[in-house]
Amino acid sequence: MCDEHTEADNAAQARDGNVSRRGFAALAGGALAACASGPTVDGETLAVSERDVTITMADGVCDAHFVHPVRGKHPAVIVWPDIRGLRPAFRQMGKRLAESGYAVLTVNQFYRAQKAPVVQAGESFSDPAVRGRLMPMAQALNAATAAMDATAFIGFLDAQASVDTRRRIGTAGYCMGGPLVMRTASVSERIGAGASFHGGGLATDQPTSPHLLIPQMKASFLIAVAQNDDARTPQEKETLRAAFAAQGLAAEIEVYPAQHGWCPPDSPVYDEAQAERAWSRMLALFAKALV
Repeated sequence: MCDEHTEADNAAQARDGNVSRRGFAALAGGALAACASGPTVDGETLAVSERDVTITMADGVCDAHFVHPVRGKHPAVIVWPDIRGLRPAFRQMGKRLAESGYAVLTVNQFYRAQKAPVVQAGESFSDPAVRGRLMPMAQALNAATAAMDATAFIGFLDAQASVDTRRRIGTAGYCMGGPLVMRTASVSERIGAGASFHGGGLATDQPTSPHLLIPQMKASFLIAVAQNDDARTPQEKETLRAAFAAQGLAAEIEVYPAQHGWCPPDSPVYDEAQAERAWSRMLALFAKALV
């Protein structure tokens, strides 16, 4: 999960010579450009339409980014960003996924407190002041707010002309979005697949642990674990494997040789090779499960 331990890991990696600030800026720019063009569908990159949307919720209005192929109806996907929220990197990731044939809603999970972006250009999670601003917003979200929000997002998507309601919905989450993916999968049988990337706190000893919701799910899962997260909680992956197996749900659970936060292209520990590998596994899951 994103905390002071993660920042210590990232700082150590930087000291080991992985990515300088200048090098990271160049890498992030190139990665965002790469994200602007997704994989092709049947040999052709799909043209997409994108827009900012607002969704009326039970306790506010959520701002979000919605992107979908310009023609036809497609399975929907809900994307939960990491703790830095909805921002250009996640808009590009949503667009890339849409180019592969999905109607993608990337949400601002912090809408109760602030419209996106919640982190401004140039700000870093390594700054204690930024963490001090973000952590209370993250901690204000709980099992009840997640269920409420997921239900509203599913309703929004099912009302869109670009969404094929005959096919199930996918959901993907990063960092704090990992638990939100699991909670989303527990609220409706409409959810057919969930993907968690460097998600934290998926299986804890608390009565509200996301893994306890697995008996309520009908979804297949991809859980991509960061190596430093696994080093701190090595039992979590085994708890998850046992819980999914007990329910008879398919779950690909793997520790990736990458640091927490390796997937978003604007991350200081972005690992292109491992991010692309995780992306390809998500596409394989969605192709199989969103039927």
